Amino acid sequence: MTDLLADPASPPLVADVPAGSNAAPMSVSELSHLLKRHVESGFSHVRIRGEISGWRPAASGHAYFCLKDDKALIDGVMWKDVFRRLAFAAADGIEVIATGKLTTYPGRSRYQIVVESLELAGEGAMLALLDKRRRALEAEGLFDPANKRPLPYVPRHIGVVTSPTGAVIRDILHRLADRFPSHVTVWPVLVQGQGSAEQIAAAITGFGAMPAGQRPDLLIVARGGGSIEDLWSFNEEVVVRAVAASPIPVISAVGHETDTTLCDFAADARAPTPTAAAEMAVPVRLELLAQIDASGARTLRCARRYVERGQERLDIAAARLPERQALLQPQAQRIDDLAERLRRGLSDRAATAGQCLARTSGGLRPAVLQRQAAAAADRLAGLWRLAEQLHPEKPLKRGYALVMDRNGKPLISAVAATKAAALNLKFSDAEIAVRVEGAPRRAYSPPQQPNLFEG
Repeated sequence: MTDLLADPASPPLVADVPAGSNAAPMSVSELSHLLKRHVESGFSHVRIRGEISGWRPAASGHAYFCLKDDKALIDGVMWKDVFRRLAFAAADGIEVIATGKLTTYPGRSRYQIVVESLELAGEGAMLALLDKRRRALEAEGLFDPANKRPLPYVPRHIGVVTSPTGAVIRDILHRLADRFPSHVTVWPVLVQGQGSAEQIAAAITGFGAMPAGQRPDLLIVARGGGSIEDLWSFNEEVVVRAVAASPIPVISAVGHETDTTLCDFAADARAPTPTAAAEMAVPVRLELLAQIDASGARTLRCARRYVERGQERLDIAAARLPERQALLQPQAQRIDDLAERLRRGLSDRAATAGQCLARTSGGLRPAVLQRQAAAAADRLAGLWRLAEQLHPEKPLKRGYALVMDRNGKPLISAVAATKAAALNLKFSDAEIAVRVEGAPRRAYSPPQQPNLFEG
């Protein structure tokens, strides 16, 4: 068998640096850091156009994703301070232009772009994102016409969400003052730029959270015209959801007549301009007063016509009625008949009563009444004497005593007295308490007299 170690044509088993060579081996980490410095120095500022794929916000606040086209793909990372300032809601499928620097991630030997700013790739990309978001929110039912609420006819309190400066708020206030002066509360917000969408949504939610007595009857969300970028805050999902969830009816007046935002779809009504929103919010006061006057006049004419027609019908009905004398003559005759019958009945009744009185008065002579009264008095006196003799306490005056238990119940036998143990003896002048000692003795019975008539 040939010894491979002795074969000069075989590769060495152990690495050896030839004499005079300067190609010392590097570690993997050294090579990775060398590539990192080379890439970062050569690509410190790049702008890449591509489609977002695999968008993944992390719990740390950073975001990770890929940018791709039809032939290649590159990783991307956005640190949280940049992510917080992002002007739109990033998602898969959106074409963007990313600005940043290239670097490598040694842990995976991959290069990536650290994004310092992310922008939509032109108006076409914005419209595509807008359409995608519109279809998603529409699928949730946020734009359902069945959810639209009617606007109050004459709102007493109107809330306005807009910028506190500029022509929009002045146009709204002036138009309301001309048409129908109302109480207006303005919630100042940014209408474009970083953080504007959150402020607009917070204002709408804040109006809805007011107590019932302070809450506006109607909201106007307004902004002047501008490009699609200027109006983009009103396309953000947070604003659309706040409008759809508002307990107060909302008029969207964003941009000019040709401008359309997702806020318009979610609102209960859309106005082509902020001035038109004020016209939709309230009627014209003078026209309303004129309409009230006209309605009052019509009501008065109708009432008068009703009275006049009623009078005509009354006159016609009265003409058809018979004469009063003809109506009352039978009743007058009946009254005369009844009066005569009453007179005869009273006379007969008086005569009968006189006869009855005469018969009855014969038994009511004084002598008869005196005899009956004396007899009754004698009978009553006899009954009273008998009642006195039968009174249970009458024998007490002759030396007898009434035996009772402690509850006042009379006892009539020795056995009952023995069972009671404690007794009360009632004499004619007082009661005394006694105790029973010993068993009852046999009561004395007098000897019976012989019957002289027997045998």
